[in-house]
Amino acid sequence: MVVSSASSFDRPARFDRSAAARRSLALALAACGFALGGCTMAGLGAGSGRPSSQVVESIEDCASNQINIASLTDVIKRTPNDPQGYNTRGAAYARCGNFREAVADFGQAIKVDPAHFTAYTNRGLANRQLGRNDLAMADFTAAIDSNPRHAPAFIARANLLRAQNKLSEAMEDLTQAIRLNPENAQSFHARGLIHQRNGDHVRAITDFDNAIDRDPFVSAPYHARGQSLVVVGKHEAAIEDFNAALNVNNQNSDAWSGLGLAYERMGNKQKAVESYQRALTVNSNNQQAREGQSRVSRG
Repeated sequence: MVVSSASSFDRPARFDRSAAARRSLALALAACGFALGGCTMAGLGAGSGRPSSQVVESIEDCASNQINIASLTDVIKRTPNDPQGYNTRGAAYARCGNFREAVADFGQAIKVDPAHFTAYTNRGLANRQLGRNDLAMADFTAAIDSNPRHAPAFIARANLLRAQNKLSEAMEDLTQAIRLNPENAQSFHARGLIHQRNGDHVRAITDFDNAIDRDPFVSAPYHARGQSLVVVGKHEAAIEDFNAALNVNNQNSDAWSGLGLAYERMGNKQKAVESYQRALTVNSNNQQAREGQSRVSRG
């Protein structure tokens, strides 16, 4: 989850709508009920002048979002020069996996307000979902150019850079994101993944600690910390972390296989076999679980 902090660079949106339209948009925003799980939030803090909006990375039941989209469409018809209506409807489209429609709405928000940095960030996230990584990179950079204190754009660009194996550039963006918003869990998690990839598991564990301290209800940082704890030989602590990750999502095949590896390293073959089997039940192609199960069976 990514939430930016307010800053002196935040520019107010150019609102020009009636009181009735403002009420309609407020109701539509409330009805959206944007959940924090599995999403990337590109919003602003207090005093920014723009309500938060988001692009999700997992597709959810969009029945309620269809109602929200209809309400937002009505608001847009009455206030076509308000960029936030397009930005919010774009997020609703994205929640249903309609990323092309989302890109179109974020683009319209930018057309109305070329300095709408949250719309640039959201459009970049939607473009990533469509596999348009060059366009996504351009959007994240445009968001940063528009507002150099917009932390979500740094995180989004860093995640793309990390996927492209440009680790030093990604690290720079994440360090800047943490400076801008030191309470954001996703920044620490993402930076920890880079440390982990570089083989620096001590620093990785510290960043995962920080991520978990800030948001203890997300599975991924526990899973990642568990992986690094196995590498440094802290197997009991790793088992606790894999179990914590599975308490959030027991369909995480990689967490089951990580749990199996930790038990295997501790010499508990029975629990290792059980964990590897659970991993393969969820995902029969889990290579770590297959190899682990083979090792334990031979032993």
